[in-house]
Amino acid sequence: MTTVFLSGSRKISRLNDVIRNRIQNMVDKELQIFVGDANGADKAMQGFLAGIGYQNVTVFCAGTTCRNNVGDWSTRKIEVSPKLKGRDFYTQKDKEMAAVADYGFVLWDGRSAGSINNVFELLKREKKVVVYLSQKKEFEKISDPQDIENLLKNCDSTDYLAISKKTNINKRMREFQLSSQGEFSL
Repeated sequence: MTTVFLSGSRKISRLNDVIRNRIQNMVDKELQIFVGDANGADKAMQGFLAGIGYQNVTVFCAGTTCRNNVGDWSTRKIEVSPKLKGRDFYTQKDKEMAAVADYGFVLWDGRSAGSINNVFELLKREKKVVVYLSQKKEFEKISDPQDIENLLKNCDSTDYLAISKKTNINKRMREFQLSSQGEFSL
């Protein structure tokens, strides 16, 4: 069964008709949906899925407790070191979701480093991602590192620097370049 990892910025707490239609397309195709448990986009997407009664959903949680599970779906609790805090704690859940999903669907506000990190994690595993840019109200398909570079051009310089600091964009882009060069070496 095809699986999709739904994620997004915590600042996005409402879904417009365009986003709801995309998620409805996933439902119509009977995809297995993996969604996180954060407030914002995760909770909004959970709310939509619960509202239409879709059951083919698994909520991923870091640690032993889910913050949100609107539809009372099955959960997958990712064991995380208690030494990790904040972003590092929840990133472990996102890495697991990227590892087990076939595709990604990300709602991005143009500022969230966590959303960009999820795009990197999916792309690192050679999985395609559709990103909804909330400030432009349009979708972008991401299938290679150049697509991420183009996506990041939607940030202002202050947001780009903050995202770069949190996700180490330059290092991650170099990793993509090295892995693609390695494919062609003899």
